Amino acid sequence: MASSPSVPAASGLWSRPYLLLAVTALMWGGNAVAGRLAVGEVSPMALTALRWVIAVAVLAVVARRDLVAAWPVLRPRWASLALFGTMGFTAFNALFYLAAHHTTAVNLGIIQGAIPVVVLVGAYLLYRTPIRGLQVVGVTVTLVGVAVVAARGDLAVLATLGVNPGDAYMLLASVFYAGYTLALRNRPPVSGLALFTAMALAACVSSVPLVVYEAAIGAFQAPTLKGWLILLYIGLFPSLLSQILFIRGVELIGPGRAGLFVNLVPVFAALLAVAILGEPFRWYHGVALTLVLGGIWLAEQRRG
Repeated sequence: MASSPSVPAASGLWSRPYLLLAVTALMWGGNAVAGRLAVGEVSPMALTALRWVIAVAVLAVVARRDLVAAWPVLRPRWASLALFGTMGFTAFNALFYLAAHHTTAVNLGIIQGAIPVVVLVGAYLLYRTPIRGLQVVGVTVTLVGVAVVAARGDLAVLATLGVNPGDAYMLLASVFYAGYTLALRNRPPVSGLALFTAMALAACVSSVPLVVYEAAIGAFQAPTLKGWLILLYIGLFPSLLSQILFIRGVELIGPGRAGLFVNLVPVFAALLAVAILGEPFRWYHGVALTLVLGGIWLAEQRRG
């Protein structure tokens, strides 16, 4: 693992944003499956906290020097870094794993496809990044796709506000991660590894109150053996490696374009959910996936 974007030995792979972001999306798609597998094996808030304990334990070994070297730059920004980590890592994952108790991995992946359009709208509201006519169409089509899967193909469900709570949690989680993606635009000028380590520490600390609350209401479940295996996967890949790759991708091509690679997450999540979990892929999933991916493609067009 490279300790800095400037490491010569890693310059080839480290300078390929599309490959880095595609691998990131694959790991996030796997996270949807892992979240479903974790149901009954470890409680959601315990899963959220322990994934960051694992990630921070690894970072303490591989990123210690990077963090120490970058600390003079990071220290004045500690409050914003804590907010970044809490918003993008703690809040997103807590809602994500809570959602996994109420909806399918296919739904988790498809609804996660809302992130790019939220990033696009947020970039306009915060930075006045222009939105062209075709992008407006793309945003609308994508949101229709998310609504289709949330309504399970039945518009009457939306009319009666009977959306699955898991789908609602996932929508809210997507808003948090979109905000984190936009915030990376103002990241401190340090290596991706040092930046991620600081935010992972913030996520580890900010997830503790969630575990305390979970225990207080009697919902805490310690990991089983299978739960620990799931945690190892989540802690090393979706929590650690994918986040470093995503930060590097944002650094190379910007948050708007990097955020669009989340459109691969629904594809990977659906394929993995069907292959590993045996979840059914219903007609409305196909319609929603087509709308989400088509809408994001339209939103990516520079002319409209």
